[in-house]
Amino acid sequence: MSRLLVTGGMGFIGSAFVRRHLKAGDDVVVVDKLTYAGNPNNLRDHRDDPRLRFVKGDVCDRGLMDRVIADADAVVHFAAETHVDRSILDAGTFVQTDVLGTFAVLEACRRGDVDRLVHISTDEVYGEAVGRPCGEDAALMPKSPYAASKAGADRLAFAYHATYGLPVVISRCTNNYGPYQHPEKLIPLFATNAIDDKPLPVYGDGRSSRDWIHVDDHCAALDLLLTAKGVEGETFNIGAGEERDVRTVGEAVLRILGKPESLLRFVQDRPGNVMRHAVDTTRIRTRLKWSPKTTFEEGLRETVEWYRANAWWWRPVKSGEFKGYYDVQYRGLA
Repeated sequence: MSRLLVTGGMGFIGSAFVRRHLKAGDDVVVVDKLTYAGNPNNLRDHRDDPRLRFVKGDVCDRGLMDRVIADADAVVHFAAETHVDRSILDAGTFVQTDVLGTFAVLEACRRGDVDRLVHISTDEVYGEAVGRPCGEDAALMPKSPYAASKAGADRLAFAYHATYGLPVVISRCTNNYGPYQHPEKLIPLFATNAIDDKPLPVYGDGRSSRDWIHVDDHCAALDLLLTAKGVEGETFNIGAGEERDVRTVGEAVLRILGKPESLLRFVQDRPGNVMRHAVDTTRIRTRLKWSPKTTFEEGLRETVEWYRANAWWWRPVKSGEFKGYYDVQYRGLA
């Protein structure tokens, strides 16, 4: 791999992508603001790796983006505010980082003449998957401020290809899970709460459904988008076809940990909750010959066991900023 720059590389998916490339022997520059979701411990095993260079900074800083991207051949843009619940509480932060931050990255890539920009979007931009999974040409009907900010960034990235010829490829992936995921997200929240015999908060009746993909399978797909020929300006859905509703996931986590189902606690549904996210992945499977390797059952067990074995990583996270957020979001939940 030539000179690779990764924004948001201290986050969950970004750090998994960086670890993958460092293990392959590549040189990687990581830019991360280190908000609550950016965790240096995600790359702890590589802190002395001479192939890794870390730059602390905000993607909204256009001067910084110009400087770091000027030396890059390829950019993978993960940096974003990503949590639906938090976007409901504070939409402005999401618009700032996800839209204006992406604008700064796009401008720097245009001036830096990069060979490839992979823009990480999300299946959230589609809103509800009614009937069949959403194809890449489905209408964008985002239902949360997070989803709307990502839809804006997604289309801005495409516009830079259409207008300036920037070699952009856009990915829209389903719900990721795996080690090092912040415990605000469903599977690590359920796993860490269950480990401590605390209630697992389930929105509404627990029947909202998502397609779950292991982060390593997602990163393998992104590698293909980074190097594939003739895909500039295109969008690719990424998903595993492993649809499970929230209640089913909670029950599975409890079984793995040997905890009672009485820990499931049904709470008021969040505003604008999407009942089903699902994407059609025919394009990436046929064009790039990608397919996921990890079944949900295998991946979930591996992930839950990782949280059981690595309390050193998640306990400091849950005792810090997260605690204040949790107390507001799940008010009254013990």
